[in-house]
Amino acid sequence: MSFSSSRQSASSSKIDTGILGEDLVAKWLTQEGWQILHRRWQCRWGELDIIALKTSPLEDNQAQKFPILVFVEVKTRSRGNWDKNGLLAVTEAKQAKLWQTAEIFLSDRPELADCSCRFDVALVKCNYTQKNYPQSKCLSKCLSLEEQLSKFTIKVGHSVELAGYQLVLQNYIPSAFISASDLY
Repeated sequence: MSFSSSRQSASSSKIDTGILGEDLVAKWLTQEGWQILHRRWQCRWGELDIIALKTSPLEDNQAQKFPILVFVEVKTRSRGNWDKNGLLAVTEAKQAKLWQTAEIFLSDRPELADCSCRFDVALVKCNYTQKNYPQSKCLSKCLSLEEQLSKFTIKVGHSVELAGYQLVLQNYIPSAFISASDLY
């Protein structure tokens, strides 16, 4: 599984903090037993940041298991943001767009038809920690971001320092919203 950035060009020394946040959440999900199926999956309706699968035992029957598929929307924000660390950015319109995108994803994958699906939201705080941090030099000579991240155990509320940024998975909200069709 690769957490590397597809949005960062080879000539760019600027790190996409949104990708850092997604990398952090993907690492945490993996630690929690989830299998990452896709990162930044795109179609005409939009993009799904992370799609993950986990098989969990039924509450009353430990022998019988059922698959859960999650579509995770990751919001990475820096200090002084105005939208409650990204939570206000997950509007009803954004939820509808994510739902449509997930439907298209599922329409081509009949093997996932029996999965229970949900939409989760992960809120990540990302602050730049060093002035004049030599990102391009460090990234080329040091470990890759994926290798650096693999050395950490990610915990909700605890910070890690990566590539000159302090990252915190502030909140992970399972079943953050449901589709309009689930209301009827």
